Amino acid sequence: MSLPNKIEVRGARVHNLKNINIDIPLHKFVAISGLSGSGKSSLAMGILYEEGSRRYLEALSTYTRRRIKLGAQADVTSVKHIPSALALKQRPAIPSARATVGTMSELFNIIRLIFSRLGSPVCPNGHRLTPSLKIAEAMAKDGYQMGEIVCPVCGSKFNAFSAEDFAFNSAGACTNCHGTGLVRSIDESKLIKDPNLSLEDGAIASWHLPGRNFMPTVAEHAGVRIDIPFKDLTAKEKDFVLNGPRKKYTLDFQSSTGRVFHDFTALYENAHAAVLASAKSSKSERAQKRISEFFHYSTCPVCHGTRLKPELLTQLAGQRNIAQVTDLTLGELADWKQAVLASLPANMAKISHSLFKEFDDDLQPLLELGLDYLTLSRNGNSLSTGELQRIQLARTLRTQTTGVLYVLDEPSIGLHPDNITGLLHVFHELVNQGNSLVVVDHNVDIIKSADWIIEIGPGSGQEGGQVIAQGSPQAITANQHSKIAPYLNGHADLMARSLNDQPATDQISFTVKDYYNLKNVQAALPVNRLSAVTGFSGAGKTSLILDSLVPAIKAQAKGAALPAQVKNLHAPIKEVISVDASPIGKTQRSTVATYTSIMDNLRKLFAAQPEAKANHYTPSYFSYNNKQGACPTCGGAGVVTLDIQFLPDMKQTCPTCNGARYNQEVQQVKWHGYSIVDLLKLDVRTALPVFKDIAPIEQELQLLQEVGLDYLHLGESTPSLSGGEAQRLKLVKHLNHNQKTTLFVFDEPTIGLHPLDVKTLVEVMQQLITRGATIVTITHDLNLIANADYILDMGPRGGKNGGQVVASGSAASLISKPTSLTSQYLADYWHRYQH
Repeated sequence: MSLPNKIEVRGARVHNLKNINIDIPLHKFVAISGLSGSGKSSLAMGILYEEGSRRYLEALSTYTRRRIKLGAQADVTSVKHIPSALALKQRPAIPSARATVGTMSELFNIIRLIFSRLGSPVCPNGHRLTPSLKIAEAMAKDGYQMGEIVCPVCGSKFNAFSAEDFAFNSAGACTNCHGTGLVRSIDESKLIKDPNLSLEDGAIASWHLPGRNFMPTVAEHAGVRIDIPFKDLTAKEKDFVLNGPRKKYTLDFQSSTGRVFHDFTALYENAHAAVLASAKSSKSERAQKRISEFFHYSTCPVCHGTRLKPELLTQLAGQRNIAQVTDLTLGELADWKQAVLASLPANMAKISHSLFKEFDDDLQPLLELGLDYLTLSRNGNSLSTGELQRIQLARTLRTQTTGVLYVLDEPSIGLHPDNITGLLHVFHELVNQGNSLVVVDHNVDIIKSADWIIEIGPGSGQEGGQVIAQGSPQAITANQHSKIAPYLNGHADLMARSLNDQPATDQISFTVKDYYNLKNVQAALPVNRLSAVTGFSGAGKTSLILDSLVPAIKAQAKGAALPAQVKNLHAPIKEVISVDASPIGKTQRSTVATYTSIMDNLRKLFAAQPEAKANHYTPSYFSYNNKQGACPTCGGAGVVTLDIQFLPDMKQTCPTCNGARYNQEVQQVKWHGYSIVDLLKLDVRTALPVFKDIAPIEQELQLLQEVGLDYLHLGESTPSLSGGEAQRLKLVKHLNHNQKTTLFVFDEPTIGLHPLDVKTLVEVMQQLITRGATIVTITHDLNLIANADYILDMGPRGGKNGGQVVASGSAASLISKPTSLTSQYLADYWHRYQH
């Protein structure tokens, strides 16, 4: 009996997929390509991953399944021969403050073992013991005998530190900071919102926290004047506001609604106490985020940021303590390994070989994926999306599984072109281990290296959802229906705008004196131009632009002090707008119409109709988020969720409104024969002639068309939009204003974008520049870099080997004389498309 060699998908209807039938080769590297919103992720994540993971979990016992969140059943007729699936999503979850590169990659686990087995401990009397097989054997014992050794100098018996003792999330945590490396204290400057305001007008920021709005009244009852500016209060009054005793007062209190509470017993909390009490009692993530703004964090004075008990640092391995090792970059760990091996006696060769084989197996994939600049101690929540995804990918490779379907969504995020080779090596390793690999990506070199390409399209939204081409890279290259073929065969036109090589009238110039790997870096970016900031991950791009320039311009606009690391700033800019590809809204109640002004204008339009006036329907009746307009069964959601106990919750279209969201009464009101439900079902292209006489709505629709989103329906849920669609939708509100003093900052704006989508994005950027805007984009995308007027390249590599401006100038100048690694790749890419 021959084993199946393909996954058979029949009748796929997830999102915009048009009931497609397709076979996906098993044990191959398969790339899925297509425009943003064409249905690539619907096939890869919505069917292959969801069905592969759900079916595996359904094979587990009912007891186990009740403790695991199961995915919903995909809208597909059948899926045959699908292996159990694992996915690396486009936006990995942000790790907690306790996670580090070492713990996330699991390298720290093996390093703890190396320190406990191969290290040199110190006895209670201060004598250092050299590494020995006897110590390693003692560490392998159980119970109280574990690590029990005798000092050969003084004869004292003691227990050496175990691997568990070196864990900062467990036994080894510093008792002062509890293993975080940081201590927090209230930032006094944040307590007072504005000293020119009075207490009753809101001078104390912490009294704006929930449940503290009556504190000014309590302070007045205690004898503090609340109707004069805070700065004019006496020292005694200010001290009461900031540090007054926690005490109950009985008073009459009038709420914001006008209701008076007589003999109201109020507990006074001063400005400091309000923050501390809120931090202790608030449970929601949103509330904690707001409260955290009142604190500043500093390095723990006990462990000095190592997170560990200080006594653990006495034990050495390779002449370094464990904190010094975790401060090394991944690229420097090989030298430390050699130092450890050189310190060991010959009879420890077997155990050291075993431990360092584990060490090398964990480290090598990280190096191949271009993460050599990261330190083990780097906080996980400070990593970029691409860095998080690559750490996940390296850990996946380390497990050496067989027979698994790996589904990767945009694994090239944040990767410099020089790192693509390492990524492709990891892909082929996964397949060579006996797995199947499906990759959704737009990087031409990744697609070209696949065994099989599936292209979804031809357009986006309702114009997509079909298989337009499939086959080997050679077959796709020659396929006339393929959208990616011109980029594979070198026939594509890279340019989406005419570059402006004229000197700019002004520039943004600033200096960052000392910030991470930036040391006295001077940078200049032209005004009213499109600039690309490029370089390796960890080269300093984010530190330079997002952490330094953006807050500096915002501070300058407010008249506040510049960030500590910014030495000087010249910028004829008054506003900074950061544009990313994060989802818009959190629930399906957020739609294209609600995000723009279209919904507000529709509600006013319908409320003005004769039938609405006769029934006294105000604009609020035409909102499905209000009970007056919402369907009574689904509450305006359009769907109802059925709880089926241990099976996944099932969502189905509301049986009362059939997904329309509104109640029947509201749907009876018509404008030009349309109900509000009818209009929300229209796509932008169809809606334009309908609203040709309603200027506010027509103008908004025209802007949506300008940014290439005319295929979206007005009632389409915004959280379901792709990253590229979300990004362009965010830009719509800025396209009808003069942007002469505005800086737009894009961080990796081409995530999830097909090369043709990149051209559309560049065209939108040009519209902003035409309106006077200045644009800075942090990017690795060679398509976007080629369309920039000015390039600022950071490097030469990442981490300690980065932090410098290694090249700057126009794209043409860098292509003609490539001096940096990025400009060399740009030149090669450019020449590939010159005919």
